[in-house]
Amino acid sequence: MPPGKALFVLAVAFLLLLFNGGSRFTIGLTLKPMANDLEWSRTTLSLTVTVFMVVSAVVLPVIGRLVDRYNPKVILVLALLVSSASIALMGLIQTPFQAILLYGVIFALSNAGTSVAPIGVLISRWFPDRLGLANSIAISGMGVGQLVIILLLTAQLDVIGWRGAFILLAGLGLVLIVPLMFLGAPTTAYRPTDRSTSGGVDNSRGGVSTAVCTHVFWILIVIYAICGGQDFFVATHVVAFASDQGLTSSMAGNLFALMGLFGLFGVLATGFLTDRYGPVLPTLGCFAVRIVVFTLVMLMPTPTTIILFALCYGITFWITAPLTVVFVQHYFGRADLGVLSGIIIMTHQAAGGAGAYLGGAVYDAFGDYHHVFVWMVVLSVVAFWFTWQIRRKETIVAL
Repeated sequence: MPPGKALFVLAVAFLLLLFNGGSRFTIGLTLKPMANDLEWSRTTLSLTVTVFMVVSAVVLPVIGRLVDRYNPKVILVLALLVSSASIALMGLIQTPFQAILLYGVIFALSNAGTSVAPIGVLISRWFPDRLGLANSIAISGMGVGQLVIILLLTAQLDVIGWRGAFILLAGLGLVLIVPLMFLGAPTTAYRPTDRSTSGGVDNSRGGVSTAVCTHVFWILIVIYAICGGQDFFVATHVVAFASDQGLTSSMAGNLFALMGLFGLFGVLATGFLTDRYGPVLPTLGCFAVRIVVFTLVMLMPTPTTIILFALCYGITFWITAPLTVVFVQHYFGRADLGVLSGIIIMTHQAAGGAGAYLGGAVYDAFGDYHHVFVWMVVLSVVAFWFTWQIRRKETIVAL
């Protein structure tokens, strides 16, 4: 394929996920000022995030099936237009119903159309031999978006308020329509019937039903459910948690943005490691770090440990995202890459909604997040153990 075209596709994918990452995590920055201004509880706003996660999760397999069969360009353009419109209207809300409808439903549907699942399929068609690194570079856009967009909005939040932040964000999304219109189709042959695998799983009969009956697929479901619950608990509540523990709102917002920068380092390292050692090793490292940092902040919730927690957790924040299509292609082939990746990310998103809501409900019930951190430690251990089972099975197959 012409390298220039492939690199242009990679750049567009990076920019789309930059907006996707920044827009979906803006609610974490605005949670406290929205709750104070509108006189809503954190549970109410967390419920909005939960609805967003569930709706975007449910639609992901459908999006995945569409990009398996058709050119993703039309899907991406429409999704970006609807995303920008719904985000802009968030700046005008007055009631919880409006927030749930605009952010939880409409934005969720469109956000899924520019998410990791369709972008991962797009990247797999242009970079079939370097999927790990290319997908990590594209998904690093989410970390950069969290860094750049959250820093921008944090700097302007006192001036334009949370309503102005949503409107500014919508304008940034519309700008991305221009490069997207020049997105082409892959010049390499794409075979929709390619079910070859390299992970020791027999998928010769093919089909989604065959894949979902395997032991490995359900291990992946558990791992991604735990990861999603943790990610969106942290993304939704870390700024409020840091503020509760004595950090200024500006410092807490900047800390959240820096999580994106550290996530950038983590996801790029993941791509490098995945192309050489496979997807299991980075996943083990992800949950090993989480065991340590959740334990640390659970036992010593001081400003210093919160900063350390946020930055170290940030390194792990995007690790599993580029690995989704790598895991699926490795074990089940490319024929149903979009729909199988969509199902796994659907689980991640749905569990993320539960994690976001759980954080708000526990805070409103107990006045702090301690009990959630206890569960996060336990779940990190469970995810590490399940990931180790995949590694063990691969070792047995290799022998």
